Amino acid sequence: MPYKVAIVGRPNVGKSTLFNRLVGERYAITDDQAGVTRDRIYGRAEWLTKNYRVIDTGGIDIGDAPFLNQIKAQAQMAMDEADAIIFVVDGKVGLTDSDFYIAKMLYKADKPIILAVNKIDDVNQMQNVYEFYSLGFGDPIGISSYHGLGTGDLSDRIIEHLTEDEIVYDESVLRFCVVGRPNVGKSSLTNAILGEERVIVSEISGTTRDAIDTPFTKDKKDYVVIDTAGIKKRGRIYENADKYSVIRAIAGLERSDVALLVIDGEEGVIEQDKHVAGYIVDAHKAVVIVVNKWDAIEKNDKTMHKMEKKIKEEFKFLDYADIIFTSAKDKSRIHTIFPALNEAYENYQKEVPTRILNELLRDTVMMNPPSIFNRGKASFHYMTQVAIKPPTFLVFVNNPDYIHFSYQRYLQNQFRASIDFKGTPIRFVFIKKDSNEI
Repeated sequence: MPYKVAIVGRPNVGKSTLFNRLVGERYAITDDQAGVTRDRIYGRAEWLTKNYRVIDTGGIDIGDAPFLNQIKAQAQMAMDEADAIIFVVDGKVGLTDSDFYIAKMLYKADKPIILAVNKIDDVNQMQNVYEFYSLGFGDPIGISSYHGLGTGDLSDRIIEHLTEDEIVYDESVLRFCVVGRPNVGKSSLTNAILGEERVIVSEISGTTRDAIDTPFTKDKKDYVVIDTAGIKKRGRIYENADKYSVIRAIAGLERSDVALLVIDGEEGVIEQDKHVAGYIVDAHKAVVIVVNKWDAIEKNDKTMHKMEKKIKEEFKFLDYADIIFTSAKDKSRIHTIFPALNEAYENYQKEVPTRILNELLRDTVMMNPPSIFNRGKASFHYMTQVAIKPPTFLVFVNNPDYIHFSYQRYLQNQFRASIDFKGTPIRFVFIKKDSNEI
């Protein structure tokens, strides 16, 4: 499993700011893609080529403020889940009773504890860290999560403890996970795919707590299916262990190449389904949408078409995904999953020759030149593919700030119309270049 680091501390010490600093982006923002819900308790961080996961938690305090017991329980679960813990304290306020209270909790954790004294916004304030030696966690690190001061030293300390124990599969193995909100039939679908009862199946929501890897072979091709816990929306995961089943589900998603997004055919698409889809989009994974429980639907010759249309309307940000209809209960139409799965995986690792990319870029720009935006007009030079899983392209332009997001979407749509990228996201990265317009 990926290495995980939890951030704990009392309220208002800057835990979320540090979280954003470590993962390299602001998670508490809205996305311009409609329907992608951003409600995150984890992030992926990288330092000196090493990758790890960061878990954010609510502030732990003493007293009788609302939700203190729930927040404490939530933080305790995060600490249990993590491999190491960053204990954040406030260098301006100094030691408090709440800090000692949290320290007592951490004494019981048989894990590395990294003490980060935050809000050291100037090197002249470094003397403020000394009083925190009394907490008993070794050398504290003075940081400013807002300005970035000392966070490099903190990252060095984190990766000192990092161990890589993730399962490694051969490149020829297609890894896919089965994700969705609780009780849509993920485990039953996994069992139907495998043809045997490998995963616990129950009508009780939340039966699956961990991500379970199961290798198998079908039609001489090797696969690994990863069954995951159901992902619940924020309001329903706040008070119990289900919140951290999300972390394990996301870890399963990140180990995968393709996600099977399972939807309940009886209930149709609800907001929680979009929430789960947001995790898939964030992880940049290929995807196949599976409408399960299709046996329970009263159907005519137009029912499937109407459902497809509804799903495409609700998941406009996943308009490239194939839609499959199955019934895990009676094992019908399970065979239709594999062609869609294989196609999504093939496109996920597709490589496109540079010559074709630049011909297409030239034709696309000539057909619809960009308008003036931010007091300038984009001039495109050339592009090249730099990665697969997903296909990622560098596009050199005179100034990326001149490209309106709608024009970026236009470019992607035109490339999808000309090149088969069904089932996979594609990424365009715009880089500034000053000459040689295409």
